[in-house]
Amino acid sequence: MRQIRSDIFEVGAIDWDRRLFDELVPLPNGTSYNAYLIKGSEKTALIDTVDPAKTSVLFDNLETAGETKIDYVICNHAEQDHSGSIGFVLEKHPYAKVITNDKCKQMLMSLLKIDEQKFTVINDGQELSLGNKTLRFIFTPWVHWPETMSTYLVEDKILFSCDFFGSHLATSDLYIKNKELVLEGAKRYYAEIMMPFRGVIKTNIEKIEALDISIIAPSHGPLYDEPKFIIDAYKKWISDDVENKVVIAYVSMHGSTKLMVEHLVETLMEKGIGVEQFNLVGGDIGKLAIELVDAATVIIASPTVLAGAHPAAAYAAFLFNALRPKTKYISVIGSFGWGGRMLEQFRSILTNTKAEILEPVIIKGEPTSEDYTKLDKLADEIVNKHSNLK
Repeated sequence: MRQIRSDIFEVGAIDWDRRLFDELVPLPNGTSYNAYLIKGSEKTALIDTVDPAKTSVLFDNLETAGETKIDYVICNHAEQDHSGSIGFVLEKHPYAKVITNDKCKQMLMSLLKIDEQKFTVINDGQELSLGNKTLRFIFTPWVHWPETMSTYLVEDKILFSCDFFGSHLATSDLYIKNKELVLEGAKRYYAEIMMPFRGVIKTNIEKIEALDISIIAPSHGPLYDEPKFIIDAYKKWISDDVENKVVIAYVSMHGSTKLMVEHLVETLMEKGIGVEQFNLVGGDIGKLAIELVDAATVIIASPTVLAGAHPAAAYAAFLFNALRPKTKYISVIGSFGWGGRMLEQFRSILTNTKAEILEPVIIKGEPTSEDYTKLDKLADEIVNKHSNLK
C-alpha cells in the first residue's frame, strides 16, 4: 500500500516475476496491477482491482489502508488483470455497487458471471459524489478494448487512466524516477496493444487534455506526476511522422538470407540510413514492436520452407499486419532452393498495410554479384524514398 494523497491510496499488486502476458506478450521487467482506494467523507470507492493471482495482496493493502467498507467498485476495463478480483471484493462487500459503462457491464457479466443487480451503469461525463470527492467518468474506447474508460478525481486532479499510458514495469517507485526506463516500457506497451488504434487514441487524448491533470495514474507501471511527459510521447507515437530508419526482421536457415541482410544493412548504413537488424529466432518480439512504431521502412527477410515463408517470418508479417504501424514502405528479400510462393503468401497476410511495397529481391541459393547489385538498387530506392520524408 502506498499513499498518493490524503485519503487516496495505491492498493494494487506488483508482479515481479511474471514474464508473459496473455500467453503472448513478453514482460522482461514484470508488471503491476494498480488499483486505487479513494475515501470520501461519505462514500469509499475502489478503482479497478488486480489479477486474480494477486487478490490476497489487494486485500492486505486495503486492510493496511484502513478500509472497512467499500461502497463502489469502479471498473474502467473488463480485462481480467484489472477486473479479475471484483467477484472476491463483492463477496467481502456485498452491498457494494460496480460502477461502469454498459459495454463493460455486459463483458463483466459474460467473463466473470457478475449478477446484473450488482451494477450501476454510467454515461460519458457523468459524475459520482463520494462526499468531499467527486469522480467523473471519461469514456476512452479502444485503449485497448471498446469499453475502456478513465476516471477523473475532480478535486485532486488525478486521472485514473487504466491501460491508457500504462507500462509493464515492476518497480517500487510510486512515481517515475528513471524516465528512460519508463519511456521504453510505455513505448513497448503502446506498440504491443495500442498502436492499431492510434487514430482513436488521438481523439481520446484530446478529451483528456481538456481536463486539469496533476497526476496520471495508470493501471500498469508507475504514476506520472508530470503528465505532459507521457502525453507528448503518445502524441509523437500516434502522429504520421516516421524516422529515417529501416527495420529488417529476418530469419536465415543456411546463411544465404543472412548474407543478403548483412549486405543490405551495410549499404544502408553507408548511405546514412538508420537500421535495426532483428533476428526473429529467439528475439524479443516486443523489441520488434517498439521499432515498428516509427520506422519509415520495414523489410522482412526469409528463406523458403516447403515452398512458403519461414514460419518466423510469416509471424512477423502477421504481427505487422495486426499492429498496423505508420510505416511508409515495406519490402521482402530472401532466398529459395527450388521454388515457392513466398511473395504470394506475404501479400495474403499483409492486407491491412497502407505502406507502399518496394520491389522485392528474391534469389536462388547463395547471393551472386548480380544479386548484390539488386540489393544495392533496393537500398538506393529506400534512400530516395526517405529523402522525401517530412
